[in-house]
Amino acid sequence: MLKQLHISNYALIDELDVSLERGFNVITGETGAGKSILLGALGFALGDRADTGVLNDKDKKCVVEAQFELDDEALRPLFEENDLDFEPECIFRRELSPQKKSRAFINDTPVALQVMKEIGNQLVDIHSQHDSLLLTDADFQLRLLDDIAQNGEVLADYQTEYGNYNDIKRKLNELNDIATKNTAENDYLRFQLDELEKADLKAGELNDIEQTLRVMENAEEIKTLLVTATRLLEDSENAVLGQMNELASTLHRMKALLPDTESLGERIENLKVELKDIAYDLRRHEDETQFDESQLQSLQERYDLLNRLMMKHRVGDFEALIALRDSLTERVNAFENIDESIAKAEKELKASEQRLTAKAETLHDKRCQAAHAFGEKVTALVRQLAMPFAVFIVAVESQNAFTAKGTDGIGFLFSANKGIAPADLSRVASGGELSRLMLSIKSAVSDYNYIPTLIFDEIDTGVSGEVAAKIGSIMRRMGQSLQLISITHLPQVATQAEHHYFIYKDNDGARTQSHIRVLQHEERVSEIAKMLSNDKVTPEALRAAEVLLKG
Repeated sequence: MLKQLHISNYALIDELDVSLERGFNVITGETGAGKSILLGALGFALGDRADTGVLNDKDKKCVVEAQFELDDEALRPLFEENDLDFEPECIFRRELSPQKKSRAFINDTPVALQVMKEIGNQLVDIHSQHDSLLLTDADFQLRLLDDIAQNGEVLADYQTEYGNYNDIKRKLNELNDIATKNTAENDYLRFQLDELEKADLKAGELNDIEQTLRVMENAEEIKTLLVTATRLLEDSENAVLGQMNELASTLHRMKALLPDTESLGERIENLKVELKDIAYDLRRHEDETQFDESQLQSLQERYDLLNRLMMKHRVGDFEALIALRDSLTERVNAFENIDESIAKAEKELKASEQRLTAKAETLHDKRCQAAHAFGEKVTALVRQLAMPFAVFIVAVESQNAFTAKGTDGIGFLFSANKGIAPADLSRVASGGELSRLMLSIKSAVSDYNYIPTLIFDEIDTGVSGEVAAKIGSIMRRMGQSLQLISITHLPQVATQAEHHYFIYKDNDGARTQSHIRVLQHEERVSEIAKMLSNDKVTPEALRAAEVLLKG
């Protein structure tokens, strides 16, 4: 519930603090005293757009704080979702600087205006005279019925499946589009892939060909170098290996005379082994280095083919050409398997449609049950308000198409007169009837604890006498299940409240200022008397006020 409201530098309000109570509260005062300004300030604190013209003192910032008492754990997820502390006392704070910059806080944590408004809408429902037109709005009607039916989880479950259904449907449409429109493109992709597959590309192949070509193109020079190296090692008169043998023999004779030289001989023997291995490898390379004109031509043709393919497909290297082939393979395979993919998607869509239909039927059944009970309750209430033959019906009709809210069409049907069949509310209800209907609906909804604080801004305009007394009685009963705050000009309504606040203007200073105070019993009697006698407090009016307050 709304516990405290602090307003600073807002329109006619310089500084104002008001504590509000549970149950039924009324606010009265002369026209223009600032009742609507009070609601405007509260709306500002709850996330309404900032009107820079509200600054009373243009050199000071405007501050509005609304302190709430939270006792509904159902609100905790909404706070946690927005990284806000969920505490028993919650403060909404809104500031507007002289530079026209607005800031918003919840429990001293800066928040986006959208977050403030989203949470604020769960705490307070401010209903003005014009809001009765919402009754004719189909979205409002459906949302209200779902609140009454407590369809939150069922609707969320339906909407999850509805999203899945639309995803599958979109995927199926894309597949059908590919099947019908992309045949020519696939033929071209198939042609490209066939060419690359025919080339039989192998990873690293181009590099190997380049190296082999380099050898074959220089085979004669390579062979000459290999022969020269082999001759220097073992085939010439002064071959290295021959001299190594002579050196080894010399060191062998020396070790008998100089024992310390024995290791030198061993090292020479090791060198001989290594040189013989080198000579073997040189001869092998000499034998393997052959010039084959046909092989050279074949490799050159292969090399030219690979380079032509890279140029044709505009890729920078051979690996990119292989990657292109693999990509084409995937795309062509996907197209060639399109019929299978379509069949699979159609099966998934049918299964989703069956699940969605079942969930929509559950929603429909719950809505029908709630609609019947709710229609009877509203009818009973509105008949108390000088419409004894009124009938209110919530019509729920299943339609063929799935929507984000199910398959139901909702209609509020109304008749105020005997023997007249109920028809669409938007066509048959007058402004006064809409106001009384909205009051009856809000009263019926209050039994479901749909919101902690409900505020009526002169919803009782245009009624008097017995109807006004009935409205006051209905509001008093509503105050038993929620915090109800009503701005009213009707004494019959004001006397039903448990707490009476009086808002007034002070013209003594340089600027007119609005103030508010809680009325004690004697003050309340006087205020009710003024409301009964058009501001002239007569003894008769005072006695009538006492009677109404005791009533």
